[in-house]
Amino acid sequence: MSTATKPQSYNADKIIALEGLEPVRKRPGMYIGGVSSAGLHHLIWEIVDNSVDEAMNGYASEITVTLHKDGQTVTVTDNGRGIPVDKHPKTKKPALEMVLTVLHAGGKFEEGNYKTAGGLHGVGASVVNALSKELTAIVRRDGAQYKMTFERGKPTSKLQKLKGSVRGTGTTITFKPDPTIFPRTEFDSPTILSRLETASFLHRGVKVTYIDEVAGTKQTFLHERGIVDYLDKVLKERKARPIHEAPFTHHVDETSRLEVALQWTESTDEHVRSYVNGIPTGNGGTHENGFRSGLNKAVRNYIDTHNLTPRGVKFTHEDIREGLVAILSIFISEPQFQGQTKDRLNNPEAQAFSESAVRGALEQWMNNNRTVADSVVARIIAAARARAASRAASEAVSRKGGSKRTLLPGKLSDCLASGKMESELFIVEGDSAGGSAKQGRDRNYQAILPLRGKVLNTESATLKKILDNKEIQDLVASLGCGIGPKMNIGGLRYGRVILLADADSDGHHITTLLLTFFYRHMPQLIADGRLYIAVPPLFRIDIGKETYWAKDELHRAEILEKHAGRSKPEITRFKGLGEMMPKVLWETTLNPATRQLLKVEIDDQLETDKVISDLMGRDASARFSFIMERAEDADGIDV
Repeated sequence: MSTATKPQSYNADKIIALEGLEPVRKRPGMYIGGVSSAGLHHLIWEIVDNSVDEAMNGYASEITVTLHKDGQTVTVTDNGRGIPVDKHPKTKKPALEMVLTVLHAGGKFEEGNYKTAGGLHGVGASVVNALSKELTAIVRRDGAQYKMTFERGKPTSKLQKLKGSVRGTGTTITFKPDPTIFPRTEFDSPTILSRLETASFLHRGVKVTYIDEVAGTKQTFLHERGIVDYLDKVLKERKARPIHEAPFTHHVDETSRLEVALQWTESTDEHVRSYVNGIPTGNGGTHENGFRSGLNKAVRNYIDTHNLTPRGVKFTHEDIREGLVAILSIFISEPQFQGQTKDRLNNPEAQAFSESAVRGALEQWMNNNRTVADSVVARIIAAARARAASRAASEAVSRKGGSKRTLLPGKLSDCLASGKMESELFIVEGDSAGGSAKQGRDRNYQAILPLRGKVLNTESATLKKILDNKEIQDLVASLGCGIGPKMNIGGLRYGRVILLADADSDGHHITTLLLTFFYRHMPQLIADGRLYIAVPPLFRIDIGKETYWAKDELHRAEILEKHAGRSKPEITRFKGLGEMMPKVLWETTLNPATRQLLKVEIDDQLETDKVISDLMGRDASARFSFIMERAEDADGIDV
């Protein structure tokens, strides 16, 4: 770990307040991205980021996160300096109270306190406090221990100095999310564990412990090799076989710090995981752009210097990066993120810094390791030839279709508002269901595209087979934005794309096949938040004069239990959407005022990639293992 130029003191006068806390509870989405599972877990990340900031700057070496027995309360402890507790010179309030009750109050705004920090927005602790039913802060510093409690962002006690002396320093934050803000307040243990393990990779030498009191487990991570260990883990998770043994690694320790580890593999896709000050940047940004640019230039320079380009072969950037698996971690003093959720870096200087650092080091590495470099170039040549063959196959399909390829499919029932953000395309399973949906929809803004049978499994299909598939052709033509690397989200003809399949196992399978296609070939649709899954009912339950709709067996049981003792219920199980009258389909599934939609989001790119590869790929043993590991969790099988 790099060390910072440490300030002479870290006291209340280093805390700067920029504005009040009132807006947080009214608009939590502005600060944590929403109140879904991702937003709920973001509360933990904000507190952990503060502890990581202490570790990054040389003040802490251990971080412990505990999920308590109720599954809803979390404690984060570090052995850093401890949040200051003396009174602020302007507000006359304890600094701890300011940090936890005033938005943008923190030590990270004062130059010299932190060299680099993940939470530079400075809202972390106060936002978590505002969105928590209860929060307790305990600070250890100056040989004493202090405590203060809060409810929904407001103090419920004054700062207390506890009896007795203590050794060491640090901060402990315990909080429980507010159920009036979050629909579900139960944390997911695997999600927490994965994030903490990643933090231990990115901050080598920092001991990270996770205690799960619900499961009665404790795990400790400590990775002295940092992102090199992380790269090994990613390769194993993806079942990606490297084409060279030793990975390229580079470490720059200047005003800004950059670490990168990469290997080329036999896979056909590129996988880059990037981080800024330990925070995952799922949507990339300037640091990732600079990394790719530097890599492309280094490889091209090597190929040109040694005259390795075969006659008739033209390389693209995609050819150079095909099969690449890389971990990129950058630390900068003043990161500018796109939005509070910090998933994309905007600093212009990060691009030039990343490009320069990667370009020179990678080119030197290739020249010093000619055997490895030549194997990488051979792999790039093979990718270029394969891409040329795929391009030829695509053009052949286009020529075969002639001018009709530019027309919308005949089975598409378009809407009047196509091309506008309020428009919706429902991709419906089967012609029968498509007929009901066409009659039940609002044709002003809802379009219907019925698909016949089960969609092609695109995970294990060649590009030519995908392009030849009639259902895929109709789907791509209807959306209008293209697929693959040349996809242009600006050409999308609808504001929302909604998958609508039967509520049974066959319908779930069709939805999974479509999700696989979109994830692999139109990922920007998911990244832009444009893909949804409709939730049609599986059961109709009539109790007296009231009618209820249940999406599955569990929901049906909940409804029956809630209305037990009333009239004998009459239960109808729908065999498919085609059985529903258009009016019923509108009321339950199409009407924005009464329907339920699930937004498709990627919380963990690595885990998502692994699950799709296991469940939809050619390797049947992976599916068998997945099923057997979860067999005990299955209450019944829908046949």
